[in-house]
Amino acid sequence: QVQLVESGGGLVQAGGSLRLSCAASGRTFSSYFMGWFRQAPGKEREFVAAISWSGGRTYYADSVKGRFTISRDNAKNTVYLQMSSLKPEDSAVYYCAAKPAGRDYTRAYEYDYWGPGTQVTVSS
Repeated sequence: QVQLVESGGGLVQAGGSLRLSCAASGRTFSSYFMGWFRQAPGKEREFVAAISWSGGRTYYADSVKGRFTISRDNAKNTVYLQMSSLKPEDSAVYYCAAKPAGRDYTRAYEYDYWGPGTQVTVSS
């Protein structure tokens, strides 16, 4: 069992930066593949980034590649999403999620555990 709680969201101007954190509870955090998803009003939840259990492999949606960086600190049971050069279209509720290895990391339904989400709003 893994419980996840996101933090770090807020209001930022276009071009600014934010760092989201996702704190996990549970002794098996380091064995999980972690992902970040986002959902804007009226839209489906979409994949943003993912990271392997060791942190050695990272994956990004094309829309955020080069602007966002995912990382994790297994000693602190925390995964991060550093977001830079933010755009108004990045505004959404951001969720972190955990899944075992071996499933499609881009598909939300493959993840077993979810946090409640944190709101990110980028003003133009």
